[in-house]
Amino acid sequence: MDPSTSRPAVVIDNGTGYTKIGFAGNVEPCFILPTVVAANESFVNQPRALTKNSNCLAQHSAGVMADLDFFIGDEALTRSKSSSNYNLTYPIEHGQVDNWDSMERFWQQCIFNYLRCDPEDHYFLLTESPMTAPENREYTGEIMFETFNVRGLYIAVQPVLALAAGYTASKVGTLSLTTLLPVVFWILMINRGRIFSDCLRGKTPPQEANAKCEMTGVVVDIGDGATHVVPVAEGYVIGSSIKSIPVSGKDVTLFVQQLMKERGEHVPAEDSFEIARKVKEMHCYTCSDIVKEFNKHDKEPGKYIKHWRGTKPKTGAPYSCDVGYERFLGPEVFFSPEIYNSDFTSPLPEVIDKCIQSAPIDTRRALYKNIVLSGGSTMFKDFHRRLQRDLKKIVDDRILASDARLGGNVQAQPVEVNVVSNPIQRYAVWFGGSVLASTPEFFAACHTKAEYEEYGASICRTNPVFKGMY
Repeated sequence: MDPSTSRPAVVIDNGTGYTKIGFAGNVEPCFILPTVVAANESFVNQPRALTKNSNCLAQHSAGVMADLDFFIGDEALTRSKSSSNYNLTYPIEHGQVDNWDSMERFWQQCIFNYLRCDPEDHYFLLTESPMTAPENREYTGEIMFETFNVRGLYIAVQPVLALAAGYTASKVGTLSLTTLLPVVFWILMINRGRIFSDCLRGKTPPQEANAKCEMTGVVVDIGDGATHVVPVAEGYVIGSSIKSIPVSGKDVTLFVQQLMKERGEHVPAEDSFEIARKVKEMHCYTCSDIVKEFNKHDKEPGKYIKHWRGTKPKTGAPYSCDVGYERFLGPEVFFSPEIYNSDFTSPLPEVIDKCIQSAPIDTRRALYKNIVLSGGSTMFKDFHRRLQRDLKKIVDDRILASDARLGGNVQAQPVEVNVVSNPIQRYAVWFGGSVLASTPEFFAACHTKAEYEEYGASICRTNPVFKGMY
């Protein structure tokens, strides 16, 4: 028996804005870090002597220091502000790895500096966007097996993990977050671990009705850099029906920043983006009617307008600004995108409806019944209620139009629309990975170091969840 299987697997959920890392079996990640790397470029940019007597050892030492002198996460952001020698790089853009050197450095710090584990003694579960190219999986496999020499690797699709974690909200009722997490975890571990691992391995899915329901649904994953609507039927991704829209959490931040700037708020230019991000996370909410919300703010400004206070980073002088309409206009870009981007005008409920309508007809009712939210940008207050209301209206209007065309001779059955929201949706993908990597079947589904040495990186090229019946 491989002794590594007795140790918890390492679960790393790489996102555009934040990366969640931890060990399998935990109910929440050990660390949530901004996905950013600050590298010291002063060594690389040193002028090299052009004479034959140039010191090769000094140049070699400079290259070594350039490889070692870097920081990630919040520490990287702090270093870049305190020193001009450190340049920030964001390894992931729009859900895809854009800089593999920086990504390798990021993983190195995550494993050795934060988790403080030996990668040779652990299996690893990494996550990927549903639109990831096969070549990216090969690069990931090469880095993990060649650089870190991991014992085993599984690359999971983020929406499938989110679906595995999301369905439990209906099983535990209304509990506090502290009470909910352990209950959810043990429900998943004891009752459904085998279902998830079987589906993720590409095996024939269970035929029981409840198992089908649990692993069938639409995952609306709204992260910092990408928004995907992914239908999953019995644990398999319906690849042809995946929808992606060019509006994400970062766009909400930019829109809040733009609104505050246009109103003339006295916000330091160098901190305006970071302040807009904090305003978004602390004060933004989803409204049911944008016109009524404008009237509320105009009638009772003292009740709805919030005040932000801070200190200018350069001078140390205090400043304050008002947070008004952007509180509800920020999240409104998902439901009325034309107010932010004139090139894209399809609301999120309409995109979800098109996604489900393009799926096989026998899966549509189950997909409408289980719409799972995932990602930090779905955490706005009443976001799930607004999404369910708008989507239900689209579906009901279609049924009424169908009945009118048929002259009332045939009555269509009503379609149940249910949007699932739960306290763990911010890191639902990581939580689903933690549950999957805690099952005994996980280790058999991983690609091992021996397989990599025999067949090469091509073993990571395909993902079994895309090999379903559809």
